[in-house]
Amino acid sequence: MKIAGKTIAITGAGRGLGAAMAKRLASAGARLALVDLDEQALLEAQTACVKAGSPMVEFYVANVAEEGPVEALFAKIASDFDALHGLVNNAGITRDALLLKYEDGEQVSKMTLEQWQAVIDVNLTGVFLCGREAAAVMIELACEGCIINISSISRHGNVGQTNYSAAKAGVQAMAVTWAKELARYGIRTASIAPGFIATEMVMAMKPEAREKLTRAIPATRMGEPDEIAQTVQFILENDYVSGRCFDIDGGLRL
Repeated sequence: MKIAGKTIAITGAGRGLGAAMAKRLASAGARLALVDLDEQALLEAQTACVKAGSPMVEFYVANVAEEGPVEALFAKIASDFDALHGLVNNAGITRDALLLKYEDGEQVSKMTLEQWQAVIDVNLTGVFLCGREAAAVMIELACEGCIINISSISRHGNVGQTNYSAAKAGVQAMAVTWAKELARYGIRTASIAPGFIATEMVMAMKPEAREKLTRAIPATRMGEPDEIAQTVQFILENDYVSGRCFDIDGGLRL
């Protein structure tokens, strides 16, 4: 798919990986529908994308975990752009906690149902809802395209992330399933599993914590947000890519 002039929606587009994806696709000439809960961050991302060369950038404040708002979101995108050729399901949150923690034989904490459900709602259900509605718009507007789910190296399991790991494994599995179901409509799907990426959140960690993380990476550095954005662009542009997960982790999981 040639990106120039195509309409691409990105969730979680206000900052971090989503903003990096938006800027890269803007520089390739994509028309962009940016989605986030943070309106100010969306305004800043919109300005950056216009400067980068996008011919059209609209933003939408929406909660991807709620069915009604997601249905309305994609109806509005369809109305505003009269097309949809791609979706990057990037929105996500963390609520880390050990499943159970004991000290001296006594339970001192456990992952709460609220912590579990909050992450599942956004990171798994949100991806399902946005993927479903994006696919419906693509089919109804006769737009062949591509849906990309952002998974994580944590999909293999990570201490303190029962909720996040389960969700990220799930979005990879959904991409495989959708590749099989949606191919008849000219829709490809794939997923990307980033390792440790130097986003604002990661760079806000204590220096010693960042150094410890970096020492475990064979590439000897964290990834850059634009390196994930490059992978998004590759998947969108290569029409024979579908159903696969791309681990972009500097060799961390060999």
